Amino acid sequence: MDIPSNNTIPRGFLLQGFFEFPHLKPLLFLVLLAVHLATLSGNLLILVAVISVPSRPPMLLFLCQLSAIELCYTLVVVPRSLADLSMPGHGRGSPISFLGCAVQMQMFVALGGAECFLLAAMAYDRYVAICHPLRYASIVTPGLCARLALACCLGGLAVSVGLTVAVFHLPFCGSRLLVHFFCDITALLHLACTRSYVDELPLLGACLVLLLLPSMLILTSYGAIASALRRLHGGGGRRKAASTCASHLAVTFLHYGCATFMYVRPKSSYSPRLDRTLALVYTNVTPLLYPLIYSLRNREITSAIHRVLGFRGSGSV
Repeated sequence: MDIPSNNTIPRGFLLQGFFEFPHLKPLLFLVLLAVHLATLSGNLLILVAVISVPSRPPMLLFLCQLSAIELCYTLVVVPRSLADLSMPGHGRGSPISFLGCAVQMQMFVALGGAECFLLAAMAYDRYVAICHPLRYASIVTPGLCARLALACCLGGLAVSVGLTVAVFHLPFCGSRLLVHFFCDITALLHLACTRSYVDELPLLGACLVLLLLPSMLILTSYGAIASALRRLHGGGGRRKAASTCASHLAVTFLHYGCATFMYVRPKSSYSPRLDRTLALVYTNVTPLLYPLIYSLRNREITSAIHRVLGFRGSGSV
């Protein structure tokens, strides 16, 4: 077997982040810090609120797992970005080791993948609740919820390990500068020496498993839900049933829309600086919106939050 030359074995990478805009770094640091603290507070509040509910419906258990994933998701990326923004003088970028970069990418993909599978599990929960309401308690049991939660995490982990191994087996030579603020897949593929379409196959495979498969399950569930809603008599029943799906649909569109736009593209269309800007929104703004969406649209979580905060009134049921 041929041994790769020294220039194809990277010692590490440089994360450019936003070092080319030194005048914007203080403002960007303050904005990202505020968003990060708000995201942590919102997701922690939902976790505490769900734990405080004596009898937790399955949807709240899934929501608790979603908030836990979002907490870990932001912690994988944002603290490092804030540290880089707060410490000038790195020159072209902030150094990160080869192993550290691989671990960050693997954790990022694992958490994102677990969220994709979890959204599919939540769609199935809504399908059973609307299409088989009398059998809901016997179908969606705590044991099934636990198995689905474990399967979501293991599925995301398995895909992330395979994708990470495939990406970091690519030859990296020449510049070690990643035009990004974390070790994202597209930035690493852009830095790889080879330009063959074969390099994109691992990413394509991961997208098929993490995006296409769960999205097909979600579409199937909501197709059955739409069919059931058409058979309901009276607009009140339809509105009540549809309102139970509104939060999940909003989060699903946000997550899959951003992920599809970011990663389901040919390598030739990558724009490192544009991808970096989009990832800034994807990794900071969307995790902040999720708790807001659920706290505004879900009566059970709203009531639980009001109890935790000591409020009384319209939010309590």
